[in-house]
Amino acid sequence: MKALAAIALAAAGAAQAAPIAYRTVNVDGVNIAYREAGRADKPTILLLHGVPSSSRMYDGLMRRLGDEYHLVAPDYPGFGNSDAPDAATYTYTFDRLAQVMQKFTDAVGVNRYVLVMQDYGAPVGMRMAVTRPQAVQAMIFQNGNVYEEGLGAMWAKRKPFWADRAAHEKDVVAAHQSVAVTRARHIGTDPNVEAYDPDLWMDEVAYLNRPGQARIQADLIYDYQNNLAAYPQWQAWLKQHQLPTLVVWGKYDPAFIEPGAHAFRRDLPSAEVHVLDGGHFVMDTKLDDVAAITRAFMRKLPAAAAR
Repeated sequence: MKALAAIALAAAGAAQAAPIAYRTVNVDGVNIAYREAGRADKPTILLLHGVPSSSRMYDGLMRRLGDEYHLVAPDYPGFGNSDAPDAATYTYTFDRLAQVMQKFTDAVGVNRYVLVMQDYGAPVGMRMAVTRPQAVQAMIFQNGNVYEEGLGAMWAKRKPFWADRAAHEKDVVAAHQSVAVTRARHIGTDPNVEAYDPDLWMDEVAYLNRPGQARIQADLIYDYQNNLAAYPQWQAWLKQHQLPTLVVWGKYDPAFIEPGAHAFRRDLPSAEVHVLDGGHFVMDTKLDDVAAITRAFMRKLPAAAAR
């Protein structure tokens, strides 16, 4: 109770919702859409989204924190309002997404930031951190997994696809693009179903079913096996660098389960871990909590850096 009270106090006095600018920048011939809030002379927070979402998932958080921080949230190639080059000629892997996001930070002049990672954002962000550690001031994981303990039972269904892509791709893609699976990704096992706005997943279904998306999504789902293989490397990096780290987890997420949140403390004993009554996209229903927790964490960073 005391911790929650402290977080509430940290949020007190926040200004009215900050305006968001919707911009585009060209990276290697691909137009990358992004949202930006707050003044550029404030501490920067770089927000990397999950699947099948986009920077749209951070809109509410950016409005709440833009009074005090500079927030930048891009859409990956093939996602949201960014260009979606044909997968026949454009390689969709997590290595490629990380390279594009790294070049994106250069293009928009963001060279030091707190890195927020949700879902796909974790493998993209960890690649960026390993490549350019001096850019990352601190890390925030929101159901962004880098530990075997965090893998839910659903990941067993991916292994046949990884072993024989041709035999399983049609079924995997059909499920991934369906309303039922997209809805379930948001709600998970949360008993409070009525708290979820159906637009959250119906908008994503529309994006998922655009021309060319089947191949784009299949390529990334297939490549995800390389993220699991990289877990030991990323864990070693976290242990070596000991950056200030915040972990915010929705406990009703069947894909990335709660033990994955607590596993961070194995390599980061000082990590701050909050498990909330929410789903995979915990801000769907707990945006105010996430905003307050994030603001409180950010306000500690100068002291942490000095130490």
